[in-house]
Amino acid sequence: MRRTVFLENLLTPGTIISRRRLTTMATPYKIHITPDNVGLWQATQTDEAAKKASELLQKDLAKHHVFFNKDGFHNHIPHHILALYGTGAPPSSLQSGYDHNTTYQRSVLPTHDNVVSSLSSWDHASDRLGEESHYPDFLRFFQREIETHGPEATLTTFLLSGTPAADDMLSRLYSGFLHPLIQLMYGLEWSQPAIIAEALAQTAVHSDAPLHSFLLEAESLSRKAQHPPLLDIASLLQEIHTSPALSQSASFRDPNKIRDGVLARARSDMLTLASRVRIPVSSLSEATAQMFHTSLLTASLSALPFHPPKYPKFDFFLIHHVNAAPMFVTLNKLDWIPAETKARLLEWKVRMDLVQYAARGAPELDLERLKEYEGMGEEKGEAEEVVRRLWDFEDDGHAIKLGRAALVCKDVCKGFKEKEWMVIQRDDMWGKVLRLIVDSVEAPGPNWVRSCGFEEAWKVSNLITVKI
Repeated sequence: MRRTVFLENLLTPGTIISRRRLTTMATPYKIHITPDNVGLWQATQTDEAAKKASELLQKDLAKHHVFFNKDGFHNHIPHHILALYGTGAPPSSLQSGYDHNTTYQRSVLPTHDNVVSSLSSWDHASDRLGEESHYPDFLRFFQREIETHGPEATLTTFLLSGTPAADDMLSRLYSGFLHPLIQLMYGLEWSQPAIIAEALAQTAVHSDAPLHSFLLEAESLSRKAQHPPLLDIASLLQEIHTSPALSQSASFRDPNKIRDGVLARARSDMLTLASRVRIPVSSLSEATAQMFHTSLLTASLSALPFHPPKYPKFDFFLIHHVNAAPMFVTLNKLDWIPAETKARLLEWKVRMDLVQYAARGAPELDLERLKEYEGMGEEKGEAEEVVRRLWDFEDDGHAIKLGRAALVCKDVCKGFKEKEWMVIQRDDMWGKVLRLIVDSVEAPGPNWVRSCGFEEAWKVSNLITVKI
């Protein structure tokens, strides 16, 4: 079906006009950040920092490919720059973050004009989806779509409409350890059409296997289920931890612990559990906060090794589920997305959280370890001050993204202090979480542990034995 015909069937007259509110001075080809556009955490920023962020993001758009190697490792520069900017980092830190990560990026690949033209009939995309060589073609195509129809209508058509083609793209959005979703998160949070186009193009070149069938089947089972729509993510995680079928479904030797582990050896059990995730529209705000809080708590408790003494280390895969969580806070603020669609996207995120936890060996989540955690060395100050320690930390942006997400999570959870699921209560507990993040990357050895529920993961060289 041609794109214009699809839109005529999908949107009523006047809808497209109302859905262009997201567009600012920024365009699908130009990044434009302003000092008052600082994202969810509302840090104070300067004209100089805004100009620097815009300049660096524009350079990245013009110069770099979506993957920095042929194994599909993602270019994180957009996340890094905006996470720094969104926590108040100065221009010098933005420049340092860019300089540290630009040297190993791959240059942009050539655009194929004939492919771009053919995508006007989306049926022709099927042979290109999942192919990284066509990222420039998808990027140019989505830039033109956004230029013509606006970001909201483009996202609705290609991602959120619930058609088979949109659901194919939606499952790809959640693949690659949520990287396409994180890219879209920054585009929406900062109202940048160019980054939204990057996110859609990135989504298109990711594989949808095996998540597509799993996510749709779990959703179908959930809709048919008789159990009430009560969300208790912590209980579902505990069920995974105590279930031999699920907790032992992945092996440390599996190349891909979701594909070759959980969904290969325990697909039925995982589907049954995931189908219990049901979020009514009336509970959307609380469910978003619960998802965010539980993702952060799971990652934090998993960072405290179950065979101490070792340095604390956050799990590389679990942190992506924290870093992606602000997306759903932003979605709830967008009145052009139906509440039912927001609930659906959140349900998919929670199901992915459950699958990822099982894939990492379902580590024990012991709250007492966090309560007893005193940090490494002397007290490091207030939460905001702790995160500033990450401004000039030399990595690819994962650390500052995690710190920023924790700050946003704290703000989001303020209105739910009486809820049973809300266990990170007092300021001192939030301080422990922030210090734990900084301690994880400042400690000797690798910045992160990979697949923390397996003993083998903690035997990596330089995870030095210490008392924590």
